[in-house]
Amino acid sequence: MADGVYTFFKDGLRLDGRRKDELRPLKIEAGVLKRADGSCYLEHGGNKVMAAVYGPREVHPRHLHNVTQAIVRYKYNMASFSVDERKRPGPDRRSIEISKVSREAMESVVLKERFPRTAIDVFVEVLQSDAGTRAAGINAASVAMADAGIPMKGLVTSCAFGKIDGEVVLDLCKEEDNYGEADVPVAMIPRTGDITMIQMDGHLTFDEFKEGMKLAIRGCDQIYELQREALIEKHQNDLKAKE
Repeated sequence: MADGVYTFFKDGLRLDGRRKDELRPLKIEAGVLKRADGSCYLEHGGNKVMAAVYGPREVHPRHLHNVTQAIVRYKYNMASFSVDERKRPGPDRRSIEISKVSREAMESVVLKERFPRTAIDVFVEVLQSDAGTRAAGINAASVAMADAGIPMKGLVTSCAFGKIDGEVVLDLCKEEDNYGEADVPVAMIPRTGDITMIQMDGHLTFDEFKEGMKLAIRGCDQIYELQREALIEKHQNDLKAKE
């Protein structure tokens, strides 16, 4: 940053060496927690996220149950040590909002009518934060739900696009998120093309929004392949363990 202006590009590349349409490095591992019905560990750039799924199981307290379908509960939390300045433990307005929009992004794919009077509980814990944690959490939660054997219309995949130095780019890093002009998290079902979440912070023209959506869809397609590979690898390892 010089004279209060943040420079995001150098020699045509972003500060972390990526092109405008390039994702940060990703690592996805399914089935990492033995005591959960399904789980996933995910690294996306500097983000480190753990997701665990329990259910379908009996609803407590009982009065919350739905006689026609399962209810999906989603809890997003950032560990106190996940950010540079220690975060106060417990839920805050941001984590409550992210929990709500993430649940809405996920529950539309769950075949809830198959499990009346039950709950499916999703817990997402951010161990290290580096921008885009809600998208990383959704990606991890989707893999964990599939690992738990929850019947779904398809995996939900999420990534963000944004605007820096007047340029629309894919997958903002921390500095781009903090000092950029816009941030747009998107969640979708790559298998069907259905969008399950869009949020926007900042200002974009309609043409910039269309350009960003094309980037986000391509980014989600790439993440989707990594999600599938993680689940296939977990399934193959389970089969080997039984031999």
